[in-house]
Amino acid sequence: MTDAVNSPQSERPSGAIAGPDGYLRCAWGAGGGDMMAYHDEEWGRPVRDDRGLFERLCLEAFQSGLSWQTILRKRENFRAAFQDFDIDAVAAFGAEDVTRLLADAGIVRNRAKIEAAIANARAARDLPGGVAALVWRYADPDRAAPATSADVPASTPAAKALSAELRRCGFRFTGPVTAYAAMQACGIVNDHLVDCYYRG
Repeated sequence: MTDAVNSPQSERPSGAIAGPDGYLRCAWGAGGGDMMAYHDEEWGRPVRDDRGLFERLCLEAFQSGLSWQTILRKRENFRAAFQDFDIDAVAAFGAEDVTRLLADAGIVRNRAKIEAAIANARAARDLPGGVAALVWRYADPDRAAPATSADVPASTPAAKALSAELRRCGFRFTGPVTAYAAMQACGIVNDHLVDCYYRG
């Protein structure tokens, strides 16, 4: 994610608001539909397995320049196209797979992002301790709970450090904003608003 347009938590800057069921949620996830389900069931919940972390890193990279809702609506297509984000399977993709993916209208057809996903699978495969262990080293459990979405940063020093380490390991499309978005999505930081029902 590169700016406010791309960030779930900043699509509607405000404090927690009541959703259709009356429970207070982060404003971006209170309107119902896919975004509310993602907010309630997934965003900010700990993801500690390599496949799950790899999927989130890929989806955050594909989302750059687009709305998160676009990615959510295409998520099952991404999973089918990228072998359910199995790291070894994606690492084995070659030129024919790139051509196949560029022709797949169900995903975001961007050559640089597709090639980055394959390169990132190879980098993740080669990490001695796995990608989850690497990313979780940057957890910040003591960060203060944000009161409004305006209090949620686009990046942090920890995200910048994670981004730099990922780049050193051969990852692409994992700049500080994308790295931070993955940290939020995977519960490495908890950016649910202080009054959000789902903050835990």
